[in-house]
Amino acid sequence: MTSGQVTIRAALESDIMAIHDLLAEYARRQLLLGRTPEDLHYHRGNFVVAEEDGVVIGCGALRDFGSNLYEVRSLAVAPTHVGKRIGSQLVTQLVERARSQRPCRVFALTYHPQLFIRLGFHRVSKELFPPKIWCDCNRCPKKDHCDEDAILMEIE
Repeated sequence: MTSGQVTIRAALESDIMAIHDLLAEYARRQLLLGRTPEDLHYHRGNFVVAEEDGVVIGCGALRDFGSNLYEVRSLAVAPTHVGKRIGSQLVTQLVERARSQRPCRVFALTYHPQLFIRLGFHRVSKELFPPKIWCDCNRCPKKDHCDEDAILMEIE
């Protein structure tokens, strides 16, 4: 049960291990790709976190592929806080970051397309995206049988 206010903010260096631990939980279940602390440190500027009572309870990142194409990735919420719309708050904050570069396209590969659809995304074919976005897929255990949905938001 949550007791405090949830705040969405830019990730700090002190959040790296909490982000790592959140992602590792979902990576063990093959629901997203794990990230090393070194990788998280390097890409910290891409991340936002959800914090409650001083504890990181969610995270997400926005990757810039150039040509105004962005990916919402590394989206995770602590199991104790799933279902409380924290993921929606994180995605909304990341979309706002991308929106400053309008026009742009924001996509994600997800097992929870409804979360994104509620926020204005729509399902698309994975083939819509250029091969360079698949670089992370090479290290995914599901690379030859991806079962995620591709979703997209186009911002004018």
